[in-house]
Amino acid sequence: MRKTFLFGMGSVLVAGAVVLVACSSTDGGNAGLGSGGSGAGASGGTGNFGGFGNTGNAGGGAATGGTPGIIDAGPGKEGGGGGGTTCDSGPDEDKDQDGFSVNQGDCNDCDANVNPGAIDVYDDGGDGGAPKWGDEDCSGTPGDSAAVDCDDGIALNDPDPVNAAKSIELCKQTTQADKSWGVISANWVRADGTPYGTPTPAMGIEDAWGPNVNTQAGKRMLVLSSGHARLPGQADSCGTLTCYNNGAGTAPPGFPQDVPSCTGDTDINDDVGLEVKLRAPTNATGYAFNFRFYSFEYPEWVCTSFNDQFIALVNPAPQGSINGNICFDSQNNPVSVNVGFFDVCQGCPAGTAELQGTGFDTWDDAGATVWLESQAPVTGGQEVTIRFTIWDTGDQAWDSTALIDNFHWIANGGTVAVGTKPIPTPR
Repeated sequence: MRKTFLFGMGSVLVAGAVVLVACSSTDGGNAGLGSGGSGAGASGGTGNFGGFGNTGNAGGGAATGGTPGIIDAGPGKEGGGGGGTTCDSGPDEDKDQDGFSVNQGDCNDCDANVNPGAIDVYDDGGDGGAPKWGDEDCSGTPGDSAAVDCDDGIALNDPDPVNAAKSIELCKQTTQADKSWGVISANWVRADGTPYGTPTPAMGIEDAWGPNVNTQAGKRMLVLSSGHARLPGQADSCGTLTCYNNGAGTAPPGFPQDVPSCTGDTDINDDVGLEVKLRAPTNATGYAFNFRFYSFEYPEWVCTSFNDQFIALVNPAPQGSINGNICFDSQNNPVSVNVGFFDVCQGCPAGTAELQGTGFDTWDDAGATVWLESQAPVTGGQEVTIRFTIWDTGDQAWDSTALIDNFHWIANGGTVAVGTKPIPTPR
């Protein structure tokens, strides 16, 4: 049971602000950002953007709401260019050891970044050439394997977890037996990975989040909530700061993550998640996605045991993650009202415009993060499971909501480190 909030609204903002400084990252900084921008580039031309590097040539990747899909770090070495390149290789040799021979569709068996298991990479012409897509997947059609809009028309309450994956640009499907990249499986789960069935209305597929928050790629985005993932006026909209879902849950090992100098709690409630099992393209070095976090916990429950959290739990856990989670700030604070990126609120740097029309502006005082991007490394062809999940901590009250969008592979040949940073220019 949540304790009664004792001081009036006249003192709420002041007290909340004082505690937030004590418990959050002091600079809202970027967590564990990689070097990026120094890789070999994709075959078929020099690269275009650096990854997330503090030392790379250009950061940011494809997080500005442009064409989703590939970040190709550069400048890199000039590649083999995909199909049509002369290579002295036998038909069944697999000379480049990328898992594909000429007879299996490899159009350049001397370049491990070019094969039917790769993803096409965009060259923006930064070296003076004309912008163009490569044909790293050997299909004969440059750019055809890059992410495309596949979420138009998905209904708000669509119960199919595969369509939920499509709403974050995980479009391409594959199978466990196949060698191609894509989504092997998608399932609704609780925070500990146990099956959930159909979690409506704790999940929703939205085309916007109020009038001022847009999707970051495609036409839809995924919304997960410890309450109801609905806007005011939609069916099953909560209409207040607290709605109940599935009651007590079990947190993954190491969670809820405590915030230094703040009271912790081990109980979670109303947890919901989407778990996707993916196979990476053979030329991938990492992946990234966009998200943001809204909570009615702000400002009353900053630095208390009521520390609702959103995590992206990765298996196998990449180096630099915290218990497998790849979403946290530069002080290792989890995504909650204590995170350093919590900048959308009354008196905060980003103001309150992106709360408007969401319910977080009228049902009670609240706040949110800006749009963020998390990234993590991956080995080409690796299978990886990502569980996007959110929960109430300590009780079932004062709900929190996460928006997730624009999953994309990074194919840059360089180093990708676990890290989270704000998107410079979101849609």
